[in-house]
Amino acid sequence: MHPAPSVIIFTVLSGLGFGLLTWLGLGVIAPTGWVAFAFYVIAYGLAVVGLLASTFHLGNPKNALLAFSQWRTSWLSREAWLSLAALAVIGLYAVGSIFFDNHIKILGILGAILSLATVFATSMIYAQLPTIPRWNHWSTTALFILFSLSGGALLAGQSRLAGALFLALTIALVFTWKSGDTRFARSGSNMSTATGLGTAGQIRMVESPHTGTNYLLREMVHVVGRKHIDKLRVISLLCAGVIPAILLLATPAGHILALTVVAIHLLGAFTARWLFFAEAEHVVGLYYGKRS
Repeated sequence: MHPAPSVIIFTVLSGLGFGLLTWLGLGVIAPTGWVAFAFYVIAYGLAVVGLLASTFHLGNPKNALLAFSQWRTSWLSREAWLSLAALAVIGLYAVGSIFFDNHIKILGILGAILSLATVFATSMIYAQLPTIPRWNHWSTTALFILFSLSGGALLAGQSRLAGALFLALTIALVFTWKSGDTRFARSGSNMSTATGLGTAGQIRMVESPHTGTNYLLREMVHVVGRKHIDKLRVISLLCAGVIPAILLLATPAGHILALTVVAIHLLGAFTARWLFFAEAEHVVGLYYGKRS
């Protein structure tokens, strides 16, 4: 699929924000006063900026309001409601931490659950799609949650916890790529199923359905060269997981180290998320002869 910058920013930043809110709500760190204020500003800033970025991918940003009405059938709608609930509940928990030096555990735990549920709902927007076999797998959800929790732990200053989660993220990335590379072929989709002409015998493309481009070709069919994919996978693997894990687990903790790791991880996260969309093979590409 075409990697839209707005969706990449949305999924990376909101995941980080809700990951930090999860750890804050669970009480892994329990700051108060101005320190708590700083943590919540960072967490809310990332979550809200990410959510706002998602509206730029809509044809009309006003349509974002309509998403709230489809919660029975749409994971996008469920994500919208869960994000609002998470921000509201954690907001109450934050008020107690900042102004009253009081951590109301029930609010924190509920807020953490809602924050993680928001990330889960975000992942299900993609994992539910059978038309994109690479995404239609439990590993998509696992990857989103690991990115959120590892990045959140890093922002929370939990070096050892973040380091261990970055190792898990590294393993998850490798598994997701290796498994995803064969998932389209194993899905059973081909030219015959795409055209509905399977009973007519062997189907092959003679000419493209039309001479010009269209929305489907622009948004759903994006082909990246194998060499470029391999290079970007190495960059994302090293920066998103391997290097942060080594730095956090093998060197003394410090503010400069933390800022360095955040920068490196963000580079890897944005690269990995670009690949997540760019490598997605929509079955509609078969109809246009863009998939084998």
